[in-house]
Amino acid sequence: MHPNCRLETLRLWCCRLSEISCDSLASALRSNPSHLRVLDLSQNQLKDPGVKLLCGFLQDPLCKLETLRDQLCLSGLGAEVQSSHLRVLELSGNQLKDPAVKLLCGFLQDPLCTLETLRLKYCSLSEISCDSLGSALRSNPSHLRVLELSPNQLKDSGSLLLLCGFSAGSSLLSGCSLSETSCDSVASALKSNLSHLRVLDLSFNTLQDSGVKRLCSGLESPNCKLERLRLDYCRLSEISCGSLASALRSNPSHLRELDLSWNQLQDSGVKLLCGFLHFPNCRLETLSSFRREGHMIRALQFIKISCDFLASALRSNPSHLRELDLSFNNLQDSGVKLLSDLVENPHYGLETLSHGWLKPVTSRSSAASLTDHW
Repeated sequence: MHPNCRLETLRLWCCRLSEISCDSLASALRSNPSHLRVLDLSQNQLKDPGVKLLCGFLQDPLCKLETLRDQLCLSGLGAEVQSSHLRVLELSGNQLKDPAVKLLCGFLQDPLCTLETLRLKYCSLSEISCDSLGSALRSNPSHLRVLELSPNQLKDSGSLLLLCGFSAGSSLLSGCSLSETSCDSVASALKSNLSHLRVLDLSFNTLQDSGVKRLCSGLESPNCKLERLRLDYCRLSEISCGSLASALRSNPSHLRELDLSWNQLQDSGVKLLCGFLHFPNCRLETLSSFRREGHMIRALQFIKISCDFLASALRSNPSHLRELDLSFNNLQDSGVKLLSDLVENPHYGLETLSHGWLKPVTSRSSAASLTDHW
């Protein structure tokens, strides 16, 4: 409340707060509202009455709050926040469900809404929410840049409804029960001359090779400006590598990061991908063939022949690839040495090589002195 308070960021994460604290906070912030920019109340039992009290502060004309994070039910959030300056709204982990999202869409549709990032992870949403969100974003499309809905049970019909409305920034749909059918919707969004999608995360969906082939019709479009693509754990084989390499050769200049971890690419798939890496217009900076989370390890059985292909491709087009992650593959010492030599050579752009149990090789470390870092 003090007029000399210039606090800009307040984090009260996991502080065992209830709606009573929201009343105190709202009262204090209304007395001195002009400086606070970030408020994090995640993992507290605020409940709807508490959130409604906070919204009284959000409505204040002097409120300049830009980031609000909370992880319990916020179904009271809707019309109350329409006059705010919010740029980031994080409601992940709340049991919002479809009716609450429909209320939230009233805020998104308002001409005064300038929200840029909306995160709704683990919110028990279905394709019904996608319909509401898609409709809201079509009516007020200019500001939202990041939409994260992982992992909710959106399914293929949900992805179609959503992507018809959202074509900007980052679309994060990991683990949303999508199949190869959704790839048609994604490809259509990428081909649109209105598309501004830069980051697309479709990991942990059963897309399979047939889905990636459909997706590639969007990737090869001159309208596609995608910079980061995640397809880890999508049940892909070397067939997808051929489709991706062909599409990316047709439209190579934008993609910077490609993640194909936890897929059975094998050496034949790597060889096909290297056809794209050889390409002079390839701007890829990060290539991952494996991702490890928790204690789940799934080797992709790369052998020395894959390292031969990669080293050859990087020598022929040395300037762009900065990071190569081949963790938990059966590279063997000779394969590691082939790639480590490129890291150590200043003529090549490769800066970091990760390959599993050992410390990553970087351009600032010696390949000859690798140490265990478990």
